[in-house]
Amino acid sequence: MSQVSIVIPTFNEAPNLERTLRQLNLLKPPVKEVIIVDGGSEDETVAIAKQVSESLNQQLNVQILFCERRGRAIQMNYGASVATGDILCFLHADTSIPDDTAAVIQNTLAEPTVACGGFISLMAGSQTTRWGISLHNYLKTYYAPLVFKPHLFFKGLRLLFGDQVMFCRQRDFWDCGGFNEALPIMEDGDLCLRLVQKGRIVLVNRIVQSSDRRVARWGSWKATAIYLYIGILWGIGVDANYLKQFYQDIR
Repeated sequence: MSQVSIVIPTFNEAPNLERTLRQLNLLKPPVKEVIIVDGGSEDETVAIAKQVSESLNQQLNVQILFCERRGRAIQMNYGASVATGDILCFLHADTSIPDDTAAVIQNTLAEPTVACGGFISLMAGSQTTRWGISLHNYLKTYYAPLVFKPHLFFKGLRLLFGDQVMFCRQRDFWDCGGFNEALPIMEDGDLCLRLVQKGRIVLVNRIVQSSDRRVARWGSWKATAIYLYIGILWGIGVDANYLKQFYQDIR
């Protein structure tokens, strides 16, 4: 059975990280390792990571790495470079996953024609569930490649994003060059464009739950407009470094 390494890039994730790590400890079957790659957090992220990993009494193999340069692509590549599992799973610190995640990943990639997969992301907060935006994000997985890359859509391209908990074989990840570290955003969609050369990209029929903190700050209408604007411009080839100005970090 393939072994799964989970890579979590962090920056100021103190409010979310403890819950995420404790949930990972409940996975059945367990993953081989959890690799936290911190990009210079200024809050208690690292302290929480150490405290929780020690409290689990080595039930969960947690490694904490420190990355000199901050950026999701950079940090995820760093974590992947030390991972020992033959499957890589990239998880955001504010995302909850089902207890059988490892089995779902293993079963999905047991199909040789599948190169990458992700989950259906449900965006929610403490007071509400963002049904409309969650539905749009689900549909975007299909309509974005159909509109902008139809030749690849029929080859198996689906556009997955970070909150969908992307996973792939380690050998395919590195054969494709890993994440493009020059991209401040859209590094996940960019990887999909290269991974489809290895096989189909699939959206599994299981749900993960991600924080709505960005939508809570912007409001639903503004968030939807920004997501559409960035998606359309990226789809027609606008540089992600330009698009980054519309998608600032929110903690």
